[in-house]
Amino acid sequence: MRLALDLQAAAGIAAFIALALPVSANVRAIRWRVIAVAVLLQFAICIVLLRVPPIAAALGVLNRGVGAISAATRAGSSFVFGYLGGASPPFAVENGGALTVFAFQVVPIIIVVSALSAVLWYWRVLPLVIRGIAWLFERTLGTTGPAGFAITANVFVGQVEAPLLVRPYIARMSRYELLLLMTAGMAMIAGSMMVVYSAMLASHFDNMLSQLLTKSLMSVPASILFAHLMLPDESQSTEHAAPGRIYTSTMDAITRGTTDGLHIWLNVIAILLVLIALVALLNAAVGALPPVAGAPLSLERVAGWLFAPLAWLMGIPWHEATSAGSLLGIKTVLNEFLAYLRLAELGPTALTDRSRLVTIYALCGFANFASMGLQISGIAAMAPERRDDLNALALRSLYGATLASCMTGAIVGIVAF
Repeated sequence: MRLALDLQAAAGIAAFIALALPVSANVRAIRWRVIAVAVLLQFAICIVLLRVPPIAAALGVLNRGVGAISAATRAGSSFVFGYLGGASPPFAVENGGALTVFAFQVVPIIIVVSALSAVLWYWRVLPLVIRGIAWLFERTLGTTGPAGFAITANVFVGQVEAPLLVRPYIARMSRYELLLLMTAGMAMIAGSMMVVYSAMLASHFDNMLSQLLTKSLMSVPASILFAHLMLPDESQSTEHAAPGRIYTSTMDAITRGTTDGLHIWLNVIAILLVLIALVALLNAAVGALPPVAGAPLSLERVAGWLFAPLAWLMGIPWHEATSAGSLLGIKTVLNEFLAYLRLAELGPTALTDRSRLVTIYALCGFANFASMGLQISGIAAMAPERRDDLNALALRSLYGATLASCMTGAIVGIVAF
């Protein structure tokens, strides 16, 4: 069974590459060495981070760090919000689970991680790490210049924050570099969200942060692969990106990082409220239609039918592909946060451990229609003269980011099981 699923996933990797060819600007200009190296590099990253004992043990420290940050956040939220934030309630409780308030106990970790990230940036820890990782991809895939630095920064910061680090260079970027910047931004998640999802999905796998970090690092060569497939004959800049200091002091980093985290926290709460309400409205409307296959229609069922083939290509058995496909559809049409919430609600028998991990990798990214609009508006605000190029490349970047995430899912299924 395992060999059959591995062969299925291997065929899926080839299929994802083939699916990008119809939107390629020049198939003859594709350098297949770049494609091969990008695929091999994804396997290498996955094997080293998940299979090499010393590295896996080192990443285990990060996983324990998530627990420490969660506990510290709970201390702060308990003080600020009382029992709504996790403190002991001043009354007898019969159902403890009913006291878990998502907005005040789960999501506030975003604010704490945002402040910590800002401090690590000011102390030059994150820039040093980003430069080291960028050097690896420059040596193996030839990705140079500001775009190479920015897509590596996406491992730790968001899809709009990463372009800010190379803002002076955006106006001079080639269309390929813009596509790469947008594709990588949607193929990964911000570091703050990585910690949130690690805490949310901790019950599924012990080393959840290690998995999400591995996925984000794999997404760098995956994004390069699909950007090259779609615009293979575009040039790259050789300029040296030198991001300046964003903060003036440690306290400035704490206060501004906290403010940025607050904005993200409020945005997440508002978006989830609206999206869940819209899903309920759509399900009510679709549910009024005649039943199909003996069951009422729903947004999740329709998404499952549409995205099941992609799930199957990642190495998920067909009898589970509809469930995984439904989550992929929710992520693409709505967002990954809602998809992860749905995944957390699935019973233990809905997906095997392998299928669950493959799905977690495929969902780990900002590839959705709302992000496409966010990137256009956010990057265009930094370089207004590139708005037409951004609009022209938006759908390609969404498509490429979706295929990139699916490819990482197929690879982890082969390596981890």
